[in-house]
Amino acid sequence: MLVEDNQGDTLLIRKALKDSRFNSHVHVVPEGNEAISFLRGRDKHVSVPVPDLIILDLLLPGKDGYEVLEEIKSDRQLRTIPVIVFTGSGAPEDVKKAYELGANCYVVKPVGFEELQRLLAAVQGFWFGVAKLPTVE
Repeated sequence: MLVEDNQGDTLLIRKALKDSRFNSHVHVVPEGNEAISFLRGRDKHVSVPVPDLIILDLLLPGKDGYEVLEEIKSDRQLRTIPVIVFTGSGAPEDVKKAYELGANCYVVKPVGFEELQRLLAAVQGFWFGVAKLPTVE
């Protein structure tokens, strides 16, 4: 699941993931409140599967990424889903706050597409090739 409001970033991330060696279906949610509805299977998201991994931007309309992260990690049914904060800020206070709220990884968005591909391939390689993920009920 990708929680990202910037359409340009969404297109680039989708392309980079599509070009990777992993077969992944990405659900895109453009704002924080909808991300929570998606994860809880509410409203138009009643029949969607629970994602294996969440890529979360911090600057979102509605609930911001910190609020979404805090809600995910405080929910007994959702907290085991790995959340990768994927944002433009590398500020130490942002990194610290994200980890304090339970982020599993913090990645600063790169500038070029080739770097984005490399970074997302590394993220996918770790989370789907190395790490053992829990089964979400």
